[in-house]
Amino acid sequence: MPLRVPRYHGLGQVIHADSCGPVKAALRSGELKVTALARGQYVGRRLPPGQLPEVLCAGFWDAPRPQSWGLDWHYNEGLEFTYLARGQLGFSMDEKSWQLQPGDLTITRPWQRHRVGNPHVGASRLYCLILDLGVRRPNQSWRWPKWLLSPEAELRKLTQILRHNERPVWNATPEVGRCFKRLGDIGATQGRPDLTRLKLHINELILALGEMLSRRQIPLDESLSSTRRAVELFLSGLPSQCAEPWTLEKMAERCGLGPTRFAWYCKQLSNLPPARYLARCRVENAARMLQANAKASITDVALANGFQSSQYFATVFRGLMGQTPRAFRQRSVEKS
Repeated sequence: MPLRVPRYHGLGQVIHADSCGPVKAALRSGELKVTALARGQYVGRRLPPGQLPEVLCAGFWDAPRPQSWGLDWHYNEGLEFTYLARGQLGFSMDEKSWQLQPGDLTITRPWQRHRVGNPHVGASRLYCLILDLGVRRPNQSWRWPKWLLSPEAELRKLTQILRHNERPVWNATPEVGRCFKRLGDIGATQGRPDLTRLKLHINELILALGEMLSRRQIPLDESLSSTRRAVELFLSGLPSQCAEPWTLEKMAERCGLGPTRFAWYCKQLSNLPPARYLARCRVENAARMLQANAKASITDVALANGFQSSQYFATVFRGLMGQTPRAFRQRSVEKS
């Protein structure tokens, strides 16, 4: 149930969270039922301010029939675990898709782009726990809640497994499923939320997840939590945020680096200095817009891609594409 805060700065991408309109509309119409404890923009009964601040959402949704909406590509600001108890549900991450079956567990880190629905949500009961561990990039240290009772060595082991493998979908053990259902029961109780039991059941779930994953033969790749990986993810997402007023300093800050170190990684990964890589992203995105919308003015296309004027846009575009934006559009029209 990745219902997000209004504006979240992730891996170099300013993520404009949607208003959860489809979910709220489904709730209003009676198509969907959400039984959860939540804070911020997440849907559910409000958790008390200042108490268990790491818990962003805990509970489940019930979709008694196929829905007319889905959760489009997005990121969460916390580590998300979901468990499908009933029904079927489409789930996608990066370029891969799954049809979740009852008993399937998903694990999604904050910087992982994913969606729920194929493209619409199916009839399903989906449990969810989202914990804010204070991370927004792969190379940041995870800060688990201090009230977790797992031994420090066990949490380190679980963190290593979760950070260093890219597998998002697992067949959960029965105990993991029971832990999710107990979490859902807390949200279903009337009156003031029982935070003691909520803490207890989250502890039980983390222990069960650690035991489940420690028994599996999971190949680990430490490069997934490296600084290089953080820059790589930033660069891959930059084309979708062309309109942002990026500077070298701002790009470096998003990756938790100084400008010089960021520029080094950028050149290693793209063979271009940051300014040139950004210009290429903007021009390539502008070219797609020119082809797709013959009525959009050159100035509108320029501004939509972060250029301050149509004149500067034309200069950069011609330098990279070998022709002016107007000539590029005309040739595209003629070819079509």
